[in-house]
Amino acid sequence: QVQLVESGGGLVQPGGSLRLSCAASRSIFSPNTMGWYRQAPGKQRELVAVITGGASTNYADSVKGRFTISRDNAENPGYLKTVYLQMNSLKPEDTAVYYCNLVVRDLEVWGQGTLVAVSS
Repeated sequence: QVQLVESGGGLVQPGGSLRLSCAASRSIFSPNTMGWYRQAPGKQRELVAVITGGASTNYADSVKGRFTISRDNAENPGYLKTVYLQMNSLKPEDTAVYYCNLVVRDLEVWGQGTLVAVSS
């Protein structure tokens, strides 16, 4: 079974930046998608950004232009192990628990979540 480990969350002031990392316990061959979702208090979990095995990306409208998802192992694009989420110009409404997600064929895996709090 694949496990996902997230890191990089924390408290930041509005306008600040954070970088989240998500590492799979092993390299994944030709995943469907790997990326980030978030869940704010009292709200449903929502997509933030995902990247495919072919390096195509998809972003929520609310983060376009501020967040960037990227991946490791660009020289061997068939395999994916770590994804990153660079978050700039953070807003209080970005406050949430951010979850890493991996979909590969019929398997879906979630990380344990990392808290991002944006507050002055």
